[in-house]
Amino acid sequence: MSEAGPDGEDADPEIDRINLRISRSFLEVVDESWRDRGFNSRSEFIRHALRDAVNHPNGAGFWKDLAISEAQFDEGEGLTSDEVTAKHGLDGE
Repeated sequence: MSEAGPDGEDADPEIDRINLRISRSFLEVVDESWRDRGFNSRSEFIRHALRDAVNHPNGAGFWKDLAISEAQFDEGEGLTSDEVTAKHGLDGE
């Protein structure tokens, strides 16, 4: 039987925990996105997004624009995720 971590997850020596700091307003968008897209958790969604960024480096412009927009979003400026997606010709999947 494996040990459970502090949040009830199985302890796995091959998995590292990281901290990520993002604005509360952007986190609300992230949370809505993972639920709407059928992911089981925020962590699963973020792992998927990171794998996609690593496996498709040509999409880096999308992620850069999304990060810039996050900072501008808090100031009432910037593009929505739908606008960034459309700018890069992605279908939002």
